[in-house]
Amino acid sequence: MDFDFASLQPRERYKLLTGLVVPRPIAWVTSLNADGSVNAAPFSFFNAMGSDPALLVIGVGNHHPRRPKDTAANIKRSGVFVVNLVSETLAEAMNLTAAEFPEDISEVEVASLPTLPSVHIAVPRLAQAPAGFECRLHSVLEIGRNRMMIGEVLAAFVQEHLVADVEKLHLRTHELRLIGRMGGRGGYVRTTDVFEMPRVSYEEWKGKSGKEP
Repeated sequence: MDFDFASLQPRERYKLLTGLVVPRPIAWVTSLNADGSVNAAPFSFFNAMGSDPALLVIGVGNHHPRRPKDTAANIKRSGVFVVNLVSETLAEAMNLTAAEFPEDISEVEVASLPTLPSVHIAVPRLAQAPAGFECRLHSVLEIGRNRMMIGEVLAAFVQEHLVADVEKLHLRTHELRLIGRMGGRGGYVRTTDVFEMPRVSYEEWKGKSGKEP
């Protein structure tokens, strides 16, 4: 079945996108409200988009057409934010912070989330997050009602027991036990079912297939 996006409403496109682009990693973003309190909100329109420089992109919508979400306003005002990654043990707290609390209520207080100071920026990280990134706002790309906030990664933090080899930067990625977003209003997935496939080089393919260039 084909779906013509030109004939669909934004909400209908959203249903198809979020039902098909799965699983999506979750950026649990901490930022500072105007009064200095800490805001925390999850976003699944998120991914890493480059390593030179290291870039993360999050899609932050609006409360309504004329009022950006608090995260977007905070990042634009301060120019910095932290992307915390979400482990399975933090799922319920993350889900709670997805509620649209008033601007003067701190989600980290509501969800009883301890924080730790970041290294390079004033925005704190979530102490229980297995890993995450301190980011400086690089640019904002607004297309229609979409707002893509591009952050340059200044530093990564990883819980010590998840680092297998500091020198080689090898991580125990499977032990992060991160969750991802699936379709529907409450669909999530665990990332513990892992399998590996070594990448095949052209030379290996040529040797096995017997084909000549």
